[in-house]
Amino acid sequence: MAKTTGKPIATSKPSKLMKKDASKEKRTSTKETPVAEQVVETKPLISVPPVVKSDTSEDKTEVTIEKKLIALYSLQQIDSQIDKIRIIRGELPLEVQDLEDEIAGLETRIDNYIQETVALDRSVSDKKNAIKDSQALIKKYEDQQQNVRNNREYDSLTKEIEYQNLEIQLSEKRIKEFQATLDLKQEEIENYQKQLQDRKNDIEIKRNELEDIIAETEKEEQELIKNSEENRKYIEERLLTAYTRIRKNARNGLAVVQIERDACGGCFNKIPPQHQLDIRMHKKIIVCEYCGRILVDDGIVNAVN
Repeated sequence: MAKTTGKPIATSKPSKLMKKDASKEKRTSTKETPVAEQVVETKPLISVPPVVKSDTSEDKTEVTIEKKLIALYSLQQIDSQIDKIRIIRGELPLEVQDLEDEIAGLETRIDNYIQETVALDRSVSDKKNAIKDSQALIKKYEDQQQNVRNNREYDSLTKEIEYQNLEIQLSEKRIKEFQATLDLKQEEIENYQKQLQDRKNDIEIKRNELEDIIAETEKEEQELIKNSEENRKYIEERLLTAYTRIRKNARNGLAVVQIERDACGGCFNKIPPQHQLDIRMHKKIIVCEYCGRILVDDGIVNAVN
């Protein structure tokens, strides 16, 4: 009887264990679900930081504008140095060009005078031949006078002889005039040839001097041009176009100037305090309202220098 009574007790124990396992599974399932939900909720908060992103974009814009201002002022300094080099030797090419033009003019003038002298020589020769022809006719008429039959023929021959004598006198007068003009032309040709030789000597000296200056400054100029091109890469096309236009219109070639004593360094007009504050902020490129030059402050100048 004791054995029979023990069987139902043995069968009741596993049912309690199963209940305990089921309750444990329920507890673990209820605990896991909020953790999964919490992880899903926290993921977007970690991946999206809107405030930091906007700040970094603003900082990048400020740096870009500041770099543009530094590049513009550096470009202005480099271009000013290139202008100085070209000004130093800029007068020599003009002088050489003027001498070349003067030499060409002298050579043309000498050629024209030589052609005129040739024409005068030809005219003198023609007049001398005309004199010989007139003299031959006079001799012919004088011979005919010996065989005339009446006074009318004699008078006619006499008039012809007088006419030929007048032709001889006129030819001699023309020869003297041509000879005088020819002498003047020869003197002018000699003077111009002397001037031509002097100008050739001058241009030789100027060319040698120009070649020496170019040899001295060519390397420096090429380096400056290279630096200028390097700075242009940091400047957008619109600013470069404005910079080139301002430099072209400005007398001294300054398109970017520093504020000096609260005034524009180009036209020396007073700049309002608010504009000066905006210029120091480096948030935008500001131009002078009077002359249109781009304005920079001491910070940009010190950064470049």
